[in-house]
Amino acid sequence: MNWVELVGYVASALIVVSLTMTSVVRLRLLSLTGALVFVVYGALLPSVPIILTNTAVIAVNAWFLRRELGPHRNLGAVPIAPDAPFLQDFLLAHADEIRRIWPTFGTLGEEDFVLLLMRDGLPAGALAGHRDGSALRLTLDYVMSAYRDSRIAAWLYTGPGVRLLRDGGIDTVIVEHPVPGHTDYLRDLGFRSVDGTLVKEL
Repeated sequence: MNWVELVGYVASALIVVSLTMTSVVRLRLLSLTGALVFVVYGALLPSVPIILTNTAVIAVNAWFLRRELGPHRNLGAVPIAPDAPFLQDFLLAHADEIRRIWPTFGTLGEEDFVLLLMRDGLPAGALAGHRDGSALRLTLDYVMSAYRDSRIAAWLYTGPGVRLLRDGGIDTVIVEHPVPGHTDYLRDLGFRSVDGTLVKEL
């Protein structure tokens, strides 16, 4: 194997690995990187079809990444009743992943505050908690893996979506039993540690 072939194998590996990604953003980034390496490979051969095809792949991935990470993302959230059949079906469909991320989550109470998180008009996650005056004690903060890099949480806690929490009479969000892997993500969103809990003032 010469070094030119090695470049081709690296490009192929990146494309294959990108297809295993559950995150849309990571899939696009790896696919774009693989296409870039394929352009280099095509130039080394040289092969115009390889260069043209992968230049097109780069452009497509760049366009979708700009849409996914840009300021005009179609993010949203809607209040929903805890016992709404659609919500219950959504939680059941993602029960295994929710259990891994929020092992303390059980069932929703009748008085719980619940938001269904949306991406491009489709359900992407759910946020739920118990009210404690003007504070919301989170019992669930889940986003599907495909949309986890779309910054839905940043939109909700620090962006335009915070209005939905404030309109619901909530000015503080509290996480009493943060999961280790979830803690850094919450701190990046402005949560601070207070007596073993994480607190975010809106």
